[in-house]
Amino acid sequence: MDFFTVRNGATELNVAVSGSGPLIVCVHGFPELWYSWRHQMTYFAARGFRVAALDARGYGRSSKPQEVSAYTLRQLASDVVAVIDHVGDGPAILFGHDWGAPIVWHTALLHPDKISAVAGLSVPFRPRGPAPFIELARSLYKGRFFYQIYFQQEGVAEAELEADIAGTLRKVYFALSGQAPHNQWLEPKPPEARLLDGLVDPQPFPAWMSESDLAVYVDAFKAGGFRGPLNRYRAQTIDFADLAELSGRGITQPSAFVAGERDPVRAFIPGMDLYADPGIACSDFRGSTIIPAIGHWVQQEAPQETNAALEAFVRGL
Repeated sequence: MDFFTVRNGATELNVAVSGSGPLIVCVHGFPELWYSWRHQMTYFAARGFRVAALDARGYGRSSKPQEVSAYTLRQLASDVVAVIDHVGDGPAILFGHDWGAPIVWHTALLHPDKISAVAGLSVPFRPRGPAPFIELARSLYKGRFFYQIYFQQEGVAEAELEADIAGTLRKVYFALSGQAPHNQWLEPKPPEARLLDGLVDPQPFPAWMSESDLAVYVDAFKAGGFRGPLNRYRAQTIDFADLAELSGRGITQPSAFVAGERDPVRAFIPGMDLYADPGIACSDFRGSTIIPAIGHWVQQEAPQETNAALEAFVRGL
């Protein structure tokens, strides 16, 4: 594994790279790191690909701007392009998980000449709607807690999550995993509740994340805190105004979707299965893989199944 510092203007990005061949760039979500892709990096590097996984801005050893406006999808897509230009030779295949999925979907929209194919994990592509998702969430979750609403007020979630970082990460990772009670992440709580209220601190943690794996994340968030990661949620209203040009546009590159059967994301909109038709706005959709009994951290909880699905996708290009 080699590490590079890629510069995108004033932003420095920490990028792990392994292998040689056609470029795959992997983008993680909240609250994770490049390390979330360790299983995919090893697997695809051994099969003739050059695989790069970055610490998204705000995370790990990458720059952590303080202002919310630094975390728009346009800015984050430009980070991905900077990595492609620095590490690769021509267009790249993108894999994105959690917030990384909207980032790679929008990189494909904003920079189509740089992207040959795109796979989203856990969050399917949805075209720009009539309002920012956070406004829809305020309506759907009126009178009850929803984590993205809780994250909007600067400093509040930071104080809770940073009080005991190891405990925070154990609880969050477990609550969204396939081993937790189904949709525990979305269990009704009063609107004044905090994120960690009612979440289980598992002892021991499920085997898919070892103590040494967890320590990598704990050390990173102790050093960098949560403000940058939380600012991505706060930038959604900026995105809505900033990306008006994308209204009605779908993904034209070859695309695919991979997720866990027990991922709470599929139930974010009450009464709707968000995984029912993940290719609805993708004109060259190559299929979806929903992995039984697995939760949100799909590429870590089920690396073999995830790698098989992603390899079938890239081999078919």
